[in-house]
Amino acid sequence: GPPPHGERVTPHWLLGGRTRRAVSLDEKVLAPARAKVAVMAEGRELILVLERNQLLAPGYTETHYAADGQPVTVAPNHTDHCYYHGHVRGYGGSWVVLSTCSGIRGLIVLSSNASYYLKPLGTPEPGHHIIHRAEHLPIRGGTCGHGDDFGSTIADIAQLFQPVHHRAKRDAWRTMKYMELFIVADHTLYRNQNLNLGLTKQRIVEIANYVDKFYRSLNIKVALIGLEVWTERDQCAVTSDANTTLWSFLQWKKALRSRKKHDNAQLLTGKTFRGTTIGMAPLEGMCSADNSGGVSVDHSEQPIGAAATMAHEIGHNFGMSHDSTGCCVEATPEQGGCVMAAATGHPFPRVFSSCSKRQLENYFQKGGGMCLFNLPDTKDLVVGRKCGNGFLEEGEDCDCGEVEECTNPCCNAHNCTLKAGAQCAHGDCCQNCKLKVAGTICREAAGSCDLPEYCTGASPYCPANVYLLDGSSCAYGEAYCNNGMCMTHHQQCVQLWGPGAWPAPDACFQDVNMAGNTYGNCGKDSQGRYVKCDKRDAMCGKIQCQSSAKKPQGTNTVSIDTTIRFNGREVKCRGTYMYTAKDDEEDLSDPGLVMTGTKCGDGMVCKDRRCQNASLFELEKCISRCNGHGVCNSNKNCHCDAGWAPPYCEKPGLGGSVDSGPVQRDNHEAILLTLLLIFLLFLPALIMSIYFWYRRENSLLNKWIKEMRRRSQETYRNKTISRKSTGGHPKAAFTLRNISTSSHTNKATRAAFPLKPSAHQPGSQPVNIVHPLRPSPHSIPLRPRDPKPARPPPPVSKSPMVPTKTVVSQAKLPPPKKPLPCSPVRTPLVVPKHQPPRRPLPGSPLLAKELPPAHGQTLLVMVPPTNFKVSGTSAMNHPTRPLK
Repeated sequence: GPPPHGERVTPHWLLGGRTRRAVSLDEKVLAPARAKVAVMAEGRELILVLERNQLLAPGYTETHYAADGQPVTVAPNHTDHCYYHGHVRGYGGSWVVLSTCSGIRGLIVLSSNASYYLKPLGTPEPGHHIIHRAEHLPIRGGTCGHGDDFGSTIADIAQLFQPVHHRAKRDAWRTMKYMELFIVADHTLYRNQNLNLGLTKQRIVEIANYVDKFYRSLNIKVALIGLEVWTERDQCAVTSDANTTLWSFLQWKKALRSRKKHDNAQLLTGKTFRGTTIGMAPLEGMCSADNSGGVSVDHSEQPIGAAATMAHEIGHNFGMSHDSTGCCVEATPEQGGCVMAAATGHPFPRVFSSCSKRQLENYFQKGGGMCLFNLPDTKDLVVGRKCGNGFLEEGEDCDCGEVEECTNPCCNAHNCTLKAGAQCAHGDCCQNCKLKVAGTICREAAGSCDLPEYCTGASPYCPANVYLLDGSSCAYGEAYCNNGMCMTHHQQCVQLWGPGAWPAPDACFQDVNMAGNTYGNCGKDSQGRYVKCDKRDAMCGKIQCQSSAKKPQGTNTVSIDTTIRFNGREVKCRGTYMYTAKDDEEDLSDPGLVMTGTKCGDGMVCKDRRCQNASLFELEKCISRCNGHGVCNSNKNCHCDAGWAPPYCEKPGLGGSVDSGPVQRDNHEAILLTLLLIFLLFLPALIMSIYFWYRRENSLLNKWIKEMRRRSQETYRNKTISRKSTGGHPKAAFTLRNISTSSHTNKATRAAFPLKPSAHQPGSQPVNIVHPLRPSPHSIPLRPRDPKPARPPPPVSKSPMVPTKTVVSQAKLPPPKKPLPCSPVRTPLVVPKHQPPRRPLPGSPLLAKELPPAHGQTLLVMVPPTNFKVSGTSAMNHPTRPLK
């Protein structure tokens, strides 16, 4: 392999076919949209396939200062800029990041075990470059807060991120966040570049090219919106104290925001901070007007060193804290560890840990990073114009890459036009080559301070992201929205201590933070000394919580417990302190301080460690235009409630705003009509099917219905018999008949006992053999007849052969004068032979009939009278009862 000091090589441009041309440092920059470069490394030729990176954002500007201190801003046309990403032909998983602005400089990664750094030799000899093994590239050491050195090489940076396939790049515009980055170089860095403005700018853009590559694996596209070089003097205080420099830069950045819109700003300094600290940034500061920024030291000869530091500090802005022990399993320390390690050693880190990715996802889910969802129109991006490069440009309907790579069914790859019948080919509001219906949600609300966006029906792209205007009430009136996030003391306590944590009483904040020491303060001053909180600012100092946890979450954190007396009882106030090897080596602002934007009183929020007026004038002015039927979004437009129409929510409509797209109507009428039609069509069909099924003699339904009918009849008979056995009238009418006794007297006797006919004798009835009743002393009055009597009424006086229907009073029957004979059922007897009376007994309810004698003997048998109109099996349905 090449020696530690590297080997000399001469890269060549491959111009098509076998034509080659050596790369020269003297010629005008050659920067095609796509190119191939051949270079030798360890005796083998590497073919670098390059594509100009989509690095410079629309509206990109460059600023420096004239001798009189006035800023000079230009907007150069960088359509032919010289910063590339790519891969090595024939090496799966390889990737390349380099520039061709002055020779060829950059990183070539073949695998995790083989990577090279190519740079111009810096001698007058034309075309000569030097290529190093990555582990032999010297880099000055530094720390990110734990005191450990960064190390002296960048070996194994190969797996910093997974390579991005060309097709993935094209699809990424649908899922990637878009961060507009502004980078400032201080006066010391400008001097370190020999006061060469062109070289300073080139270095800044080269660093940004690496940072963009690092964040692609997190679906975040970094685009440089502008750069500034402090050519005459520093525009803010830049000292050897990292904390002072950070907060001084963030104050300067507020003025920058008014003249140059950006999402995040980073200061690159040529100075060295005390100790070995090489960077610092606030946690969760992304998109904030106050805290979206950081500072990094340009500590390496090659720009990749500063790029790794800047990526780490931007990670803090994204809510990623330092990796705790056991968090980074994606790479061993020998492989460089993870990007968000508090102390990065030898070599440079190459991956983000799963913990960092989870923290980033949580940050987005609670509403962080709202400014990153607005993707620019790709027609305005500064790239080479060509059909087939995968980016939609002016004059193109679509662009799905080269013909052999295109998999988009809606686009003609050879001329970048839509196929016949297609309405679109790209975008969140395009599905199956058709525009989604207006009102289809394309971006859900992230958190309580965000608002959803909807497809317009006219564009394949989702409208720009909007959220609730700063100062809008959230958390049931306990907080205010700030940059799309609902900031509360409770939320921060849970973040530091875990579930179940709660803010301590206000007295804790006042007692602890007014001390102005390590454990309670309102930040540091320009000299790095702790500041005492005024009483009105105490809620903006160190966060005070109550929790049952042993210690705060996270690495290098300890609990600071203070006990105070409050309302006659002792209260424990729990603060958080993050320690390092040396106090001045932190790269992260104190996470134990209350977050900017947190409510500290009515109409008051924490800002710059002070409790300041929330400036709700703009919100109140906007709300007054919404007629009580909506809220205000970040563009100061009304977002109307459902049922009210934008822009001012005074007329009935579909809700939403002029920014979010129309909200699709919940068409309940159509749903009900559809259900009704289904019901009307389905129900008759179901009834007809059941009917025809039933008519089939052998169908299961037919058999089941017959069986259920039979069981119902049997159940009814049983209930009727049971009711008669317990509630029958004691003097029911019977007819006496003489029947001949036979030698089967026992059978006749046994037949008197059953309560229902046997199964094998349908229609039979029980026979009761009795003595004839004595004549009644006087006639018994009849009951009034029921329309449907259970049994016929008795006769009025002399019993005719057929009873008449006469209504009588319901007088109670008189008891007999003399005891009745013994029960004929219990003691059936055979009466002596004599002739029965020829007519009914006077007053007797029984009718007598003479039956022909059998075997010379006569029996008296009780049977129902003839006026019982029964037939068939009626005897079975109405059996006689034994007398008691």
